Amino acid sequence: MVKKKNNIKNTTLEEAKNWGNAEYLEEGLVLTDRIADAPIPREPTSMSFILMALCKHGKAQYSIDTREQTVKPGDLLFISERHIVDNYMASPDFECLCIMVSTEFYHGFIQNVKNVSSLLLFSMNNPVVSLTPREIQVYSNYYQTIREKMSDRGHHYRTNLVKALLLAMFYDMSNVIWRVEQQESKSQTRADVIFANFIRLLEQHFRQERRVSWYAEQLCITPKYLSEIVKQVSKRTPNEWIDNYVILEIRVLLKNSTKSIKEIAEELQFPNQSFLGKYFKEHIGVSPSQYRKG
Repeated sequence: MVKKKNNIKNTTLEEAKNWGNAEYLEEGLVLTDRIADAPIPREPTSMSFILMALCKHGKAQYSIDTREQTVKPGDLLFISERHIVDNYMASPDFECLCIMVSTEFYHGFIQNVKNVSSLLLFSMNNPVVSLTPREIQVYSNYYQTIREKMSDRGHHYRTNLVKALLLAMFYDMSNVIWRVEQQESKSQTRADVIFANFIRLLEQHFRQERRVSWYAEQLCITPKYLSEIVKQVSKRTPNEWIDNYVILEIRVLLKNSTKSIKEIAEELQFPNQSFLGKYFKEHIGVSPSQYRKG
C-alpha cells in the first residue's frame, strides 16, 4: 500500500489579519502579539510572506524543511516564504511580537538587492537566533512604534512612515546578522556554500548576466547541478532568483532615479526598451511607466 503524501497547506497574509490583536496595512504588513490565537497547523504549511518574531513567553518547537527548531524567550525567529513548517507544538503561554510582511512590500522599503538577499540568506542558515538584552529591547521598541503608527489611520503619510521605520529596523537587525556571523563557527554544507557563492555572484553580475549557464560556469558546476542545489536550499530556481534581482533593480531605478526607461534598459543590457517593458509587465502586472506614476 502506497502511503499518501501530506498536502502542503499555504497560509496567506490575508489569513494572518484575522489572528488575535492584529494590526495591518492593506499594502502587505501584519503585526500581532497574540500568535497563540493563530490556528495550529495540522499539516505541513508554507507561508506566502516573510515572518520575523521575538519570543516573549513560553516555548515552541517546529521543523523548517525537516530541520528541527526550538524557540524560547529572547529568541528571534525567521521564516521566509515557501519554506515548509511542520510538527508545530507550543506551550499554552507561547507569545511573540510578530511582524509579517509580503515579499512585495518588503521589496518596497528595502533599497538595494544586497539588503534583500542578506536577511533571506541569513534566515535560511539561522532560522532561530538568541538576542542580547539590548537587541531584545531594540526589537521591542521598533515593534511598538511601528504598531502605534499603523494604528493612526488618519495620518496622511502613514504607509511611508511605517516603511521608513521598517527600513531603520532592518538596519538594526542587520547588526544582529553581523554579530552572529562573526561568532558563527559551524561548518556549512557544500550545498550552502554553492548557494551562497551563487548569490554573491548574482549580486555582482545580474545587471549583465541572466543566464543560469553563465553562473554555473563560474562555479565550475553544471547548470543542472546548480539548479538542483539552489532549489534544494532556497525553494526557488536560479531563474527565479535572477528575475527577482533584476525586477527589484528596475523598481528601484524607476522610483528613485530620473533615468528614462530607455536608459534603464541600456543599463541592465536589455535588447531594447520594449523588451524591458514586456519583461517587467510579466512579473509586476503593470508597465514600467505605470509603475513609476503610481
